[in-house]
Amino acid sequence: MKLKGKKIGILFESDFYENEIFYYKFRFPEEGADLHFLTRLWGQNHITFLGHEYKIPVDCNESFEKITDEELETYSAIIIPSGMVSDRLRYTEDSNKIPPAAEFMRRAFNKKNILKGIICHGMWLMAPVIDVIKGRRVVVHNNLISDAKNYGLQYINEDVVVDKDLITGRSGGHCHMFAKKIIEILSNE
Repeated sequence: MKLKGKKIGILFESDFYENEIFYYKFRFPEEGADLHFLTRLWGQNHITFLGHEYKIPVDCNESFEKITDEELETYSAIIIPSGMVSDRLRYTEDSNKIPPAAEFMRRAFNKKNILKGIICHGMWLMAPVIDVIKGRRVVVHNNLISDAKNYGLQYINEDVVVDKDLITGRSGGHCHMFAKKIIEILSNE
């Protein structure tokens, strides 16, 4: 149990890549991690989200919007998964304001003791707060290489890239390598 006592948060929304999410759902707890799926609940107690490929329903009942800085400190890692999750989480009612999920990630990046994981299209969520990772070494989905370069990031052509407290993965299909590296890093803390 390499992750006993470690708490991992995964941002969550509809159109998630089922293979990736179910891999995390079993793999991280298998190592002893306390796993939490976090979303915007929009005043509801829970929301049922549907996956992208198979439309598999998954309930989520935890909101990142109510997490205080003190509670955020209890997390060892925050992960932005692949697929359309990050695009859906970029929604904001006021286009003059940073989306709540992006603001949450800004807060997470202000805490160097928290490992931040971004895989595949997850980098889209960082666009409104790119200043917190500008200049960092990353890998993204092949469709986002130009986006990453335009964000001022250093694209590295590897499947998983670690840059201090930031770990990035190429695609949801690489989630096993991404998770393995997260487990390795967190178990050495």
